[in-house]
Amino acid sequence: MKALKPRRFGWWYVAEWRLRGMRSYRWTILLMTLGNPVLYLAAMGIGLGALVRVDVAGVSYLHFVAPALLVSTTVAEGFNEASWPVMSGFRWQKFYLGMSATPLAPVQLAMGESVAVSLRLWVQSFTFWLIGLAFGAFDGLVSILIVPIAVGAAMATHAVVMAYVATIDNDVVMTFMYRMIMMPMFLFAGTFYPLETMPVFLQWIGWISPMWHGSQLARVVAIGLPEPGWLIACHVGFLAVWTIGGLLWARRTFTKRVVV
Repeated sequence: MKALKPRRFGWWYVAEWRLRGMRSYRWTILLMTLGNPVLYLAAMGIGLGALVRVDVAGVSYLHFVAPALLVSTTVAEGFNEASWPVMSGFRWQKFYLGMSATPLAPVQLAMGESVAVSLRLWVQSFTFWLIGLAFGAFDGLVSILIVPIAVGAAMATHAVVMAYVATIDNDVVMTFMYRMIMMPMFLFAGTFYPLETMPVFLQWIGWISPMWHGSQLARVVAIGLPEPGWLIACHVGFLAVWTIGGLLWARRTFTKRVVV
């Protein structure tokens, strides 16, 4: 009977533990939550945005780039939370290995991790949206739909990265991931300019990136970007497949890692 509750709600116990653990770097989280939107939107509205005097996709540069910035910063944090903290839980602090000795199932470890990170990202993206409203980067309350889109894109990234990190022990690989995956995705996924303006041999980076699919969906709701229905369905389907596939993969890799 004592094991019944953990087996049923164990994912939430893991999420609660993870959220409490975030307090150890709460000032970093607060700085990024408030600092990123202020710095990015000020740069795009007062700095670079003031130099771009032509409309992009029929709107000002600030209005074009702001939805993608909200998505990209949220995705970046989802990537971050799936990297070093997950590796630490297996390799250095071994929290997950300790939890596996309890009635908690391996899949609950992965689900709890995802729930905790998603809750953090909801707060972060909502804060970005509020600051964006103050900057005039978003028009109307309907633009709040950018928030769930950003969290969805971030969790699609988080699930896949978390599943992969559970298979590795070499932190050098993590550095490689940041340089060869995260940075190209941020620079070449259409955040700062339309993807079609890039050379064709680089556009594929956006096509396979949750950041680009999320950014395009965010622009649809924020500035009315004219996307055909089939392409919107592709954006949504891509993020759904990445999220579900990543969680299923994480279930397998977490189980393989903690079950001896």
